[in-house]
Amino acid sequence: MAGLRPGEVVAEGLKDPDGPRLRVIGRIRTPWGPDDCPRNMGTARQRGGRFVVELDPDLGPALEGLAVGQPVILLYWMDRARRDLLRQSPRHIEGTRGTFALRSPNRPNSIGVATVVITALDPGDATLGIDAIDCYDDTPLIDIKPWTERADLPPGRDG
Repeated sequence: MAGLRPGEVVAEGLKDPDGPRLRVIGRIRTPWGPDDCPRNMGTARQRGGRFVVELDPDLGPALEGLAVGQPVILLYWMDRARRDLLRQSPRHIEGTRGTFALRSPNRPNSIGVATVVITALDPGDATLGIDAIDCYDDTPLIDIKPWTERADLPPGRDG
């Protein structure tokens, strides 16, 4: 595990949590590794590449109703992130912030969320092509949800 930056705070009780178990439903395939992964979706989209969601083959029928061009929300497990930081000192801001005020992968439950656009769909192969994502290759996928304007835009925001 990486060392702490100035101002960062660790919760000792979160170093080895034992909680609810999630089922990994597939893997996210990206061109990124620890040394070259973009830090946000905007940069991932600018850099481009091949991005594929590979589901457990038994889950292909669960893709029914999705379509190319549709936005979906991916929930994934950032399995190589720290899980014990309460305050962090990100490189892109001055000072520290609480973990819940950041999109950092380092959090008590390292769940990542990304809204992506489906570029290819093959229920028979249980795969989705997506426009981009900012996670390491072979990241475990825990859920896919359709993005809908009615449900996902905060009140008072235009689509």
